[in-house]
Amino acid sequence: MKGLLVAIQVVILAAGLGTRLGKPHPKPLTPLSTGESIMRRAVNLLRSSYGDEVHVTAVVGFKLDLVIEAMPDITFVYNEVYDSTNTSKSLLKALRLSRAGGVLWLNGDVVFDPRVLGLIHDKIDAGKSFVAVNTASVAEEEVKYTLDADGYIVELSKTVVGGLGEAVGINYVAAEDKAKLIARLDEADDQDYFERGLELAIEKDGLRVEAVDISAYQVVEVDFEDDLSRANSFVQD
Repeated sequence: MKGLLVAIQVVILAAGLGTRLGKPHPKPLTPLSTGESIMRRAVNLLRSSYGDEVHVTAVVGFKLDLVIEAMPDITFVYNEVYDSTNTSKSLLKALRLSRAGGVLWLNGDVVFDPRVLGLIHDKIDAGKSFVAVNTASVAEEEVKYTLDADGYIVELSKTVVGGLGEAVGINYVAAEDKAKLIARLDEADDQDYFERGLELAIEKDGLRVEAVDISAYQVVEVDFEDDLSRANSFVQD
């Protein structure tokens, strides 16, 4: 997939405190069994899949100097109120400063099988907004979703009842949808996750967001030590 005509731009949300994992450094810098940090592995896989010209920006906040020092080959956006806002406002800052075109964004604690990038590539290339989902698990504490009669996402939050699966933290907003999402992220509360911006745009603007099923591949959001162990169990496969 290298040599794409238009470089894909990627945002990694890496501003949070990451208190549940209990590390002294930002969670995206957590080392994996490969010797890479979570973020370094993600960037390496993005470039391997989409070409060296892929443009990666991280939203930083907590101990941002450590992230900047560890990742000198990407660009940064600073969420100066990282300790009092959630991912809705971090993503808002990044999208406002993004280049023309669609944006792929990842939670900074996501460890994924590289084959996921191949699976979502066609959707990116076609300019289709999407949320990557795992239909094999619907845990209560995770972000869940429901679909309308046409197969597009209707609800997307941790409080969804009767969810069809979990969002895994890998998402894309198409160029034609970006302004709508920016407006709704601005409207969202400071403590809202970015999924609230998508929900508002779906409800108020008729945004059509696909659910891309990546259940065949491993994707882990590392919140606890057990998650880190699961991630390490497949990163070297």
